[in-house]
Amino acid sequence: MKPHLNRRQFVKSTLCASAAISWPGRSNAGESFKDKLNHASFGASGMAKQDIQTLLRTGGINLVAVAEVDDMRAQWLRAEHADTRIYKDWRVLFEKEGHHLDSVNVTTPDHTHASIGVTAMKMGLHVYGQKPLAHNLYETRRMSEIARETGVVTQMGIQMASSINDRLTVEVIRQGAIGKIESIHMFSDKAWGDNQPRPARVDAVPATLDWDLWCGGAPKPEYLGQGYYHPGNWRRRLDYGCGTLGDMGCHIFNPMFRVLDAKPPIRVVSLGDPATEHNWGENGRYTYTFRGNGLTSGKTLEVHWHGGSHRVPEELRKALGRHGDYMPKQGSLFVGTDGMVLKPHQRKPMLFPQSQFDDFVFPELDQRDHYVDFVSAASGAAVRPIADFADYGGPLTEVVLLGMLSSRFPGQDLEWDADSLRVTNLEQANTYIKRPNRSGWEVEGL
Repeated sequence: MKPHLNRRQFVKSTLCASAAISWPGRSNAGESFKDKLNHASFGASGMAKQDIQTLLRTGGINLVAVAEVDDMRAQWLRAEHADTRIYKDWRVLFEKEGHHLDSVNVTTPDHTHASIGVTAMKMGLHVYGQKPLAHNLYETRRMSEIARETGVVTQMGIQMASSINDRLTVEVIRQGAIGKIESIHMFSDKAWGDNQPRPARVDAVPATLDWDLWCGGAPKPEYLGQGYYHPGNWRRRLDYGCGTLGDMGCHIFNPMFRVLDAKPPIRVVSLGDPATEHNWGENGRYTYTFRGNGLTSGKTLEVHWHGGSHRVPEELRKALGRHGDYMPKQGSLFVGTDGMVLKPHQRKPMLFPQSQFDDFVFPELDQRDHYVDFVSAASGAAVRPIADFADYGGPLTEVVLLGMLSSRFPGQDLEWDADSLRVTNLEQANTYIKRPNRSGWEVEGL
């Protein structure tokens, strides 16, 4: 190591030097880290708390600082991590701590993912970013581009993508167990939307919360309490979350997206509840059209999302026998020419008809740990995160957000040109590709 390089510069130069090497996936759970990363978390509670605790359990980070807009949600940190410095404003954290940080996790509401993530990457920091990668299609594309430009290590928080269960699903289908794919159905019973108008009232902002900081670059409405925005229901709101599809789609789309080799769709239509003036619809239903490949039965493939009260078609459920009567609440169903794969979310895939696959032997796969992979790669190890921003997390999020965009134009086929990031047959739809940040919250690179 050259004496004039600081630690972060050394790690970055090491990674850049090895970028041309194709590293296989491997098990690195329990890896010993000789030199811990100086790490900051953006977000302190809920999923942020889980990310903090899991990253700490890798044994590879020092939790230096945390940014949290609500003092109440940082109380546990003060009690359990007294040496960790806590800030309200994420910009101040970067200003005060950025010079000696190596890595961050961005675990905040969706509307602030890009502002924080882009700032971190442009500072040369490695980023573990929660799904969806960003709040709109333009932000997501920029996150991918900047990750590629800077060469930092990135990992989107779809931890199931590293699980044996998700990877088994991909391998089984790629090996041809169910023949050629005819259609794919994905589903979640969550209904992260709100078909009702915004209440006509104004509530007092809690003393512990900085409402302006919480809104960040998004619009700043009058505050509504009772969890309408903070802490629990922002996913339902157009300006802050991305509905059920944004919440669960990045998880559940993963096996499908890997089987299709991460190619964008050419068309999407929303057939469920439409978005309203302020909220996403409760019960989303979308049909995407993808170009086919060597694993599909046709030149195109229809991929369906059934959210909330929508269900997988009855004829397919019947083909699953008794399992069709007790479908998992979330998961995927791959329909092939020679059988079907049912993949319950977080569980092992099942092949149907069961009598046909009595003797089927699943391939053996190495264990992977989503968080350890990120910390290992950020520390200079030869491991490639499975859901990096540039080549996977960004393109996957774009598919999810395209569905959410279509819910603003129910029943309208939207023809999609991913290269230009545009809807080609409805110019009005392109007004939602990008949203400028609120005055005073502009971020270089967005």
